[in-house]
Amino acid sequence: MKYLPISNQLFTKNRAKFIAQMKPKSIAVFNSNDTFTTGADSTLPFKQSSDLLYLSGADQEESILVLFPDAINPKHREILFLTETSKLIEIWYGAKYSKEEATQVSGIETIYWLSEFDKVFYDLMTEAESVYFNTNEHYRQSVVIESREDRFIKKCKADFPAHKWEKSAQIMLNIRGVKEPEEIEILQTACNITNKGFRRVLPFVKPGIMEFEIEAEYMHEFLRNRSKGFAYTPIIGAGYSACVLHYIENNKECKDGDMLLMDVGAEYANYSSDMTRTIPVNGRFTERQKAVYNAVLRVKDEATKMLVPGTDWAEYHKEVGKLMTNELLTLKLLDKADVQNEDANWPAYKKYFMHGTSHHLGLDTHDYGALKTPMKANMVFTVEPGIYIPEENMGIRLEDDVVIQEKGNPFNLMRDIPITVEEIEDLMNG
Repeated sequence: MKYLPISNQLFTKNRAKFIAQMKPKSIAVFNSNDTFTTGADSTLPFKQSSDLLYLSGADQEESILVLFPDAINPKHREILFLTETSKLIEIWYGAKYSKEEATQVSGIETIYWLSEFDKVFYDLMTEAESVYFNTNEHYRQSVVIESREDRFIKKCKADFPAHKWEKSAQIMLNIRGVKEPEEIEILQTACNITNKGFRRVLPFVKPGIMEFEIEAEYMHEFLRNRSKGFAYTPIIGAGYSACVLHYIENNKECKDGDMLLMDVGAEYANYSSDMTRTIPVNGRFTERQKAVYNAVLRVKDEATKMLVPGTDWAEYHKEVGKLMTNELLTLKLLDKADVQNEDANWPAYKKYFMHGTSHHLGLDTHDYGALKTPMKANMVFTVEPGIYIPEENMGIRLEDDVVIQEKGNPFNLMRDIPITVEEIEDLMNG
């Protein structure tokens, strides 16, 4: 790992929150993600399960976390199972966690090797009445392959048919959305690295530059600041490409007169930042570009003020839609007839602003967190309105990451990242 050590107190607190919501005589199991092959003997870079990371900090493949607060033996109330390291593994792949290192990372005293899992787990299941399975119930989930977690669930149901089954997802949904101070600090670090990348790129962008050259500048700055790189596949699109919401080819030339949309974010310690900025390729906004840009900025600023404790996520998006409608009328992209005759299920503003405004942010870019209950303090949301005008070859989106406060406006983790027309022009023209 490139990131600096994280206090295991964070993971101890997270486990305590999960355990507090478990039923009596129940056991919960969390498996690491798979390591995926690319063909021959190559593999993709390993990405740990965010739930397992959240509860243990164990950033290593083939890890298993077991929580059993009612275990008769106190040392079996929290157990972390890991691949046993060896001199051979150390020489070929680098050393894995020792038991002492695993305890230091996680705060868990009881560490077993994976070879002991079946025996220990069987013994614990003779005491347990129910098992919490960690199924993926994210509102945007798109599972197409069987995971390590899925395989464990199948085997466990076959081996222990008399037990009851519970799901971890609802508990994780409730607790992961509200961030601990340590998590907010990590997110701030990720945003600070993103700021460095953006400031590096601003004077670099010129007509004739390729989108992938800009991507490379971000990657260089992210890596040299202890990030693994992008928190998600970056979107760097100039001209018409900025109107493609999930444009990821990043292979076209940035031309004079284009607006360049950059939806990028650095990860740090597996936490995501998520920024969007849109800049003029030649360093100067036209009057039309400035008008559309400032309309998006006003919507972002007003939407941000609504992110307070008690806000309903669905109603919030309706209010943002009203703000955007007014701006589109002013820009003459809509007229009163468009609004009067709009379909309630697809309001008129959706022609130019077709996506949502905010999502939870954390270990996942679209993080777990409650969306059907009122917002709470210390939830972290993106704010990302946009206006996309294909007929004008122009798409503009602006996005910041903010923390809901107990009182007042949210705290902007990207407050130091340039965003006004004047700031951008000054930095691009030096």
